[in-house]
Amino acid sequence: MGSNIKKRHAADIIFSKIFGRQMRFIAGPRQCGKTTLAKQILTLAKNENFYYNWDKKEVRDRYRKEHSFLSADILNAQPGSRHWVCLDEIHKFPNWKNILKDFFDTHEDKINFIVTGSARLDLLRKSGDCLAGRYFLFNLNPFILAELLDSDVDKILPENNGLEYIEKMIANKKFEQDFLDQIVKFSGFPEPLLHQNSLFAKKWHDSYLERIVKEDIRDLSHIRQIEKVMDLIFLLPDKIASPLSINSLRKDLELNFNTVKNYINYLILGYVLFALSPFHKKNTRLVKKEKKIYFYDWAVIQDKAKRFENFVAMELKTRIDTWNDRLEDDYDLMYVRTKDGKESDFLILKNKNPYVLFEVKLSSSKISKHHYLHSKLLGNVPFVQLVKEDKILKVENKNFYIVSASRFFA
Repeated sequence: MGSNIKKRHAADIIFSKIFGRQMRFIAGPRQCGKTTLAKQILTLAKNENFYYNWDKKEVRDRYRKEHSFLSADILNAQPGSRHWVCLDEIHKFPNWKNILKDFFDTHEDKINFIVTGSARLDLLRKSGDCLAGRYFLFNLNPFILAELLDSDVDKILPENNGLEYIEKMIANKKFEQDFLDQIVKFSGFPEPLLHQNSLFAKKWHDSYLERIVKEDIRDLSHIRQIEKVMDLIFLLPDKIASPLSINSLRKDLELNFNTVKNYINYLILGYVLFALSPFHKKNTRLVKKEKKIYFYDWAVIQDKAKRFENFVAMELKTRIDTWNDRLEDDYDLMYVRTKDGKESDFLILKNKNPYVLFEVKLSSSKISKHHYLHSKLLGNVPFVQLVKEDKILKVENKNFYIVSASRFFA
């Protein structure tokens, strides 16, 4: 796989000077590389000593004894320059928002703050609080194929329209099937992906979700029946790629509708799952339906077709997160379904307008007629059928492509 130090596409924009004094909040799944990314910028700035992990008892005890410990540390640092400081997992400490506010208001002229975490950081943007105006939130997801290949971020950025974007993604590129197979097999999480050992990966994935549920989700939600959440997770891999029926899950788990719905919401908030909504447009056959859900760690999915679709969902979501962090336009990811039950797996929106439509297949096959209908309903949006099969690049009619994912995502 090469060097274990891989450049993340999010890095330069998160730490860009254009964001000025604001704290940089980095949110995302546990063990996706947030701490590693923060430590890299500290090392580049020669601020390695300004990393504070609030999971560690000595950091918490030091704060209890000396609320102004950061002032003392900065006083001993090289004067005359701004320093990067990372407060890792501080969101697990009581009253953490007020602590951050005090640190920021005291040191905003001398320090660039990095705050890493997961669910509670994401909660901030859902309600007003004392940190309003003091931070920008960025997402860090597991690796995508282009990062694994050390491709520059400019190579994955969108073009003015969907057709130009498709042409950019397939132009002058190799088929990187070996790398695609590895990321689909091991997931995009750094440890199992870069180890590339099947036994290590099995142990890692077996314990990953249990750690999140028994630590992060329990602390976040105060759910008493934590084993029921594990039971729910066990059922979800078979539900990937289809609209999620909470009623069906409710019967399987012998729980009420709202309880299962709350469990799903906590799994989304805890970065176990992410959800896609259906695209709806008035006076069309497009319907409002249940959301589809996908795992951040797709290695829990045994079905090959569902696992590959989940991988594609994560690739597209990560690209869109990257675009939204870097560009002025707003992008979103949804899916398309008509009243007759016909579905196109993914739709990228640009400023709420259809941009590119996608379908996912394991192998190359003729594009189904309903995708042409969906394209027409959406204003003749271009379409890509992404396949896991190697060395596929075809054009069916105008603006309809069949492409190996190993080329499109490289």
